[in-house]
Amino acid sequence: MDKKIKQLPDISGKMLVFGGVYSNLQALETLHEFALAQGFRPENIMCTGDVVAYCAQPQECVDLIRTWGIYCIAGNVEIQLATGADDCGCNFEGESRCDIFSRQWYPYAKNNSTDETLKWMDELPDFIKFNFAEKKIGVVHGTFDETAGYIFKSTSWEKKAEQLSKMNVDVILAGHCGLPFLDFRENKAWLNSGAIGMPANDGTDRVWFMTLEEKMGEIIVQHHSLEYETHETSARMREAKLPQEYARTLLTGIWDSNEILPEEETSEQGIFMQLESNFIATA
Repeated sequence: MDKKIKQLPDISGKMLVFGGVYSNLQALETLHEFALAQGFRPENIMCTGDVVAYCAQPQECVDLIRTWGIYCIAGNVEIQLATGADDCGCNFEGESRCDIFSRQWYPYAKNNSTDETLKWMDELPDFIKFNFAEKKIGVVHGTFDETAGYIFKSTSWEKKAEQLSKMNVDVILAGHCGLPFLDFRENKAWLNSGAIGMPANDGTDRVWFMTLEEKMGEIIVQHHSLEYETHETSARMREAKLPQEYARTLLTGIWDSNEILPEEETSEQGIFMQLESNFIATA
């Protein structure tokens, strides 16, 4: 299948990056309010995909993203729904807990998405490219090779560098793995904003997004935690008979399963996450 790459004009000013909405309308609305209050222009906002997934309001989340007018790429869930596939394409191992739970939430997402929404999903680009602060930036969901490919902080730099090279960019803004992180060397970087639809497995109900800003020859990368009305989202999941384990995770901040996680990330479960500002030289 041909990759759909959207090339944008150069972007200047402060940027906001997020992904993994997972049908969590309350978190998305809170982020939207933050963006408006801080004066982020829609053309400076990127969503890395999976607007729809585990939670109870898929259609409402898509409606807000579209009304907001921001840039968005297709996550694996959007691709699967748009093509009428029978599973979420999340790259879960067969009969794993995540795979079993997906048999509940994926049909719900499919049944609660309009034909117009599925058409919108089908038209989403797989990747976005643009220039920012003299850097070539690429937006991916998982990897350039595989929409549902997992890249974590502990993933080797060699693998990240290979994907950067294939996309011919200096910086990749990615999603899919659900954990915020930054890894950079050789004047290149892999940035993951984390997810706003589910917490980061650190024992808190906070969710994550990221901002980028150019100042004095550097890109300032800042991960931000976000608090929102988790009990409402969890209650809506219970009412919709969606996986109760995920509804519980929204409140506890602990993932039901670490099946997708490498050993290093698994060992950090329940440890309060603190992410400081980082700087990437533009030259």
